[in-house]
Amino acid sequence: MDIKTATALRRLRLVSAPEAVSFLLLLVCSVLKRTTDFNAVPVMGMVHGVLFLLYVIFWADAWNRTKWGAKTAAFYFVLSVLPTGGFFAERKLKREAENAVIASRARQEGIVNA
Repeated sequence: MDIKTATALRRLRLVSAPEAVSFLLLLVCSVLKRTTDFNAVPVMGMVHGVLFLLYVIFWADAWNRTKWGAKTAAFYFVLSVLPTGGFFAERKLKREAENAVIASRARQEGIVNA
């Protein structure tokens, strides 16, 4: 895995958890808006919108660089629209990056011919 691919995966991983948190906070703000006088939906909506757009941009970049199949790319996109999906995406991307580093080190040391 080259440095640009690793960077693309890292960016996607770093934005996935905050995007999930903002989604959950937006849901809480929506409930509070309807049950109390507290209305933070416009602010949380904008924050979540920006984070979601960043996620989609970074997802497209990672898909382009990693050459994921359609199933894998769709999986990561579906995780972005589920309320807690970003947390699962972050963990899976972290494992994927760690496995890529291990494979890269093994190739450098000549343990694996890949």
